[in-house]
Amino acid sequence: MSVSSFFLAYLEDLPPRTNSVKKTRSIPVTMSDGVVLLTDHYAPRLAGQHPTLLMRLPYGRQGFGPIAEAYAERGFHVVIQACRGTEKSGGEFDPLVNERSDGLATLDWLKGQPWYDGRLGLSGPSYLGYAQWAISDALPPVSAMATKVTTADFRSVVFPAGAFHLQLWLSWLQVVEGLRRSPLRAAARMVTGTIERKTAKASNTLPLKEADVAAVGKPIGFWRRWFDEAIGNEGFWDELDHRHRMNDKTPPVHFISGWYDFMLDQLLSDYQRLIDLGHQPYLTVGTWFHVEDQLQRDNLRETLLWMRAKLLNDASGLREKPVRIHVSGEDEWREFDCFPPPGAAEKSWFLAPGRVLSERKNSTDERDFYRYDPAEPTPNVGGAIFAFTGAGMVDNKPREERADVRCYTGEKLTQAVTVIGKSRVTLTARASLPDADFFVRLCDVGTDGMSRNICDGLVRVTPETPTDAEGNWHLEIGLHATAHSFLPGHRLRLQVSSGAHPRYARNMGTGEPISTATKMEANDIEISLAGSALSLPVYGR
Repeated sequence: MSVSSFFLAYLEDLPPRTNSVKKTRSIPVTMSDGVVLLTDHYAPRLAGQHPTLLMRLPYGRQGFGPIAEAYAERGFHVVIQACRGTEKSGGEFDPLVNERSDGLATLDWLKGQPWYDGRLGLSGPSYLGYAQWAISDALPPVSAMATKVTTADFRSVVFPAGAFHLQLWLSWLQVVEGLRRSPLRAAARMVTGTIERKTAKASNTLPLKEADVAAVGKPIGFWRRWFDEAIGNEGFWDELDHRHRMNDKTPPVHFISGWYDFMLDQLLSDYQRLIDLGHQPYLTVGTWFHVEDQLQRDNLRETLLWMRAKLLNDASGLREKPVRIHVSGEDEWREFDCFPPPGAAEKSWFLAPGRVLSERKNSTDERDFYRYDPAEPTPNVGGAIFAFTGAGMVDNKPREERADVRCYTGEKLTQAVTVIGKSRVTLTARASLPDADFFVRLCDVGTDGMSRNICDGLVRVTPETPTDAEGNWHLEIGLHATAHSFLPGHRLRLQVSSGAHPRYARNMGTGEPISTATKMEANDIEISLAGSALSLPVYGR
């Protein structure tokens, strides 16, 4: 037992270990085209046959070693493989592209190992989860998956609502390159906020295609290819979309995510797809962001219980109800048979004069105005972002004090309003330029006066977006899913703005290609109060 695996077991209150572990590192595994990927094997020193857990990752094997050891100490063979072009594995790292073929070659290699008994579990968060979906239709009859903060389709993760997920990919570049060059230095950059500061600086680079050099000091092949080939090209993503691999033979899946994860809605869509196919997946969602420590630690215990139930027929630690979610505000966990749970009543609050969010529908034709200037873009503050510092629920005062943000605030609540699922904003607006973004955010204003972000959504409009005779867009903007109780004495607040930089690449206002655009034009925005509202799925006890 290593100190790290002992520490993990203590933190997560894991069942006692049953055996010691034999580690075999840097096993060369040859892919179908001859490229060699380095692979570690953690074998339980325990008589008999044992199921295998596989994790394929681009982040280096060492950091996942303690997790692998903790699983192996409880009776699982664990295989960790460095993806093509990462760490010391051969080939070029081209994100998403090779995980299907390399994953299948790894499955073939597993079948030839004397210790492999045909029972297989796939596990891991984020990119590791995507690698699971890439081979999900080729797994043995006795198998299981634990997919965490991930999705089978990254198209909408890269280009949400037609925008570009700038902060995610500039930060991720730094993580992958940093871990490849110096894992210890990369770890230090994560905890000190250096990655976020570098991303903020690099995000101002124009043209945006050159931002990779500003972020990591050199051109990155996949970054350039995405700008050249992926924007507006649906065909580029067809082979990278693995949603079609979900079918009636998909193995049992446990989905794990957080209300502040940037892939939450995509994960919930994957969950619903399996429900529609007749499966009964498990779902666990906490008030977590993508890289939060508590989320990563909960992955370990939940995955161990899931794999024991599905690969060892030991369901003694598995909860009865398949859905478990954390409700912020009340700070409590609730369990349900499905998500979203039945019984929601849609309730609307309307934008009204005086920057009010009213329960009474507004019939006046009053308009609100602001100017969005991409030269000084509206900043993102907190939320569902890929960041080691500053993600999740934070004080939104820095945003709300800006002249390019409009805030509409409700009266103090006399009873709790509990929201579970996806909210939406109906927005009627027009602008001086036909290219514009609208970013809306729901906040909880507490008795202390602090405005805390709960969920948000973005839509990008173009000259092709339909308008009415007066040039108004009639937009319906979905906010990402949440579970939150607005307590008595608190107030609802809706922010309306036209950017969240650098989370989303700023709208330049010119309609030029995002990869080469360098010119910027300010946009004058008008919001029609009479045609705008916030609608929430409200639950009682």
